[in-house]
Amino acid sequence: MLEATSGERRTRATATPVAAEPGAGAAPGAVTVREDQRLILALGGHEFSRRRGNEALRDYVLALAPATRPRVCLLPTASGDPHDQIAAFRRSMGGFDCELSHVSLFRLESERVSVEKHLLTRDVIYVGGGSMVNLLAIWRAHSLDRVLRRAWECGVVLCGQSAGAMCWFEAGVSRSAGAASDVPGLGFVPGVLSVHYHRDPDRRRALHAAVARRRATGYGVDDGAGLLVRGTSPAAAVSGREGAGVWRVETNGGETVTETPLAHAPIPDPRPAIDEVPAAVRELRRVREARARHRRLR
Repeated sequence: MLEATSGERRTRATATPVAAEPGAGAAPGAVTVREDQRLILALGGHEFSRRRGNEALRDYVLALAPATRPRVCLLPTASGDPHDQIAAFRRSMGGFDCELSHVSLFRLESERVSVEKHLLTRDVIYVGGGSMVNLLAIWRAHSLDRVLRRAWECGVVLCGQSAGAMCWFEAGVSRSAGAASDVPGLGFVPGVLSVHYHRDPDRRRALHAAVARRRATGYGVDDGAGLLVRGTSPAAAVSGREGAGVWRVETNGGETVTETPLAHAPIPDPRPAIDEVPAAVRELRRVREARARHRRLR
């Protein structure tokens, strides 16, 4: 069952982009919430752009927030805190009534902030993609592994794409060292996660191998799709574009691995995507494909 539907999207209004100021807001970190109130959204691939599915998944993220005016923080650590990612985040989220911030661990000398205090006062923390191995090494150097677990236990919604999705699991299929292989994550969620699932066949093969070797459950998430975890159990699969889905990968106790598609809820984009194919073009393509099949059968 979906935790938040497209009908629950926030109304567009003027957002308040702010710097990550120490002590902003009332800390939800004061109270630990029940396990079934802890949410993690793992996105297989997502951008802050108007390409198909991206705005649908963005709206879904905002709809999961426990506040009517959510405080949303970007952690772009995995790709080195690039300015373009931060700017894209603010452009995409800027039309909503929410408070935006980011924490740049690479710029703490010039962008000073009490990182723990700030993160524990957010409603949503979004982690960008990049290198999962580098991400976790930097987080651990700043004790963010501990801080983020505390935030999750206190009801802050954790989400992210690519490395920012895999980091929450026991392991993720990463290309941080070049070849696709499973590397340890934070372990908030049991199992192994692979992103960019059908776009990168090597990751898919690596996930199957990891599941067989570890005797663990795995999940493969396509670009444009997401897996919602409530507590430590998958609760829903969502898709922002046609053909994008989520797969559960399991072993029967031996070497045989099975892959099962999870039923997912489609989420429409709130407006036409810039790469949306017009209906007339789709119809023309269908006619051409039908004619080609007919010719082959003759």
